[in-house]
Parts: sequence; C-alpha cells; structure tokens
Amino acid sequence: MTTTDTFISIPVRIDFDSVTPGYSRAMSALDEAATAELDRVGFDARLRELIRLRASQLNGCAYCVDQHSKSAVAAGDTHQRVHAVAVWQESGFFTARERAALAFTESVTLLADTHVPDEVVAEARAVFSDDEVGALLSAVVTINAWNAIAVTTRAWRPRRDRD
Repeated sequence: MTTTDTFISIPVRIDFDSVTPGYSRAMSALDEAATAELDRVGFDARLRELIRLRASQLNGCAYCVDQHSKSAVAAGDTHQRVHAVAVWQESGFFTARERAALAFTESVTLLADTHVPDEVVAEARAVFSDDEVGALLSAVVTINAWNAIAVTTRAWRPRRDRD
C-alpha cells in the first residue's frame, strides 16, 4: 500500500467510558431495557438491527453503522437488504411493517425537522400494536442517544475487517 492508500485513523476525542463511568453504565442499562422491551413484544431481531442501522446512518455514526449492519446479518438478514436500508423508500426489499418501522425511525431521529407527524405514528400503529410501537420508540430513542455520544466523542471505532 502506498501512503495515499493508507487507511485514516480517526482520533478519539473523549474516552467516554473512562470519564463518565456511571453514565456509561446507565446507557448500557437503558440499551438493555430497550432490548428487553423489544424481546417482550416479540419484535423481529433483524428489524431491530435495521432500525438501529437506519438511525445510525442518519446520525453519521460510523461505529454504530458498522456494528448494526454486522448484527443485522448475524440475525439472519441479507447483505442486499442491509445495503438497501439507506434507500429503503426506493427499494422493494422491505415489507409494509418494516417500511412503517423505518419511517417511524427516521421521523423520530429527525424530530427537530419532522416533529413526528400524526401520519407516521398512524402508519406504525396500523401494523404494530401499541406495545410494539412503545418498544420501537424505546429502541429508537436509545440508539439516537448512543449515536450522539459516539459521534461527539469518537470513543469507539469500527474495526476494519480483514480481507
């Protein structure tokens, strides 16, 4: 590899886990609680990773995009669908239920712009129970919090797969 072909190392800004250990543990507990809610309502593991992936894409979180794209495949999703999450509205690879979850995820993630319109919530409620929508909201809020921490601190970095 020449110097122009060398991968760039993105420096850590703040070692979040070291400087805020109590809050870091609380975030982990929040994540566990959100996952427990998804499990409680039987939310599909592949879809939970796709919504985490989509929020992370919108928030520009490289670490989380890497983690949740791998987790989606590990949960049984295809590489084709994982790659298409960024353009899910233009893709025929997603069911009505998945599309409602992705629309809800986008709207909540971009709430400063969208204010989560009634029609987005109604679309989600048309295909999910209230318990499922609550669990979905829990997961979206949680991944957005992780994204805010990761993008700001760059505390965690994706690991490059060996070719």
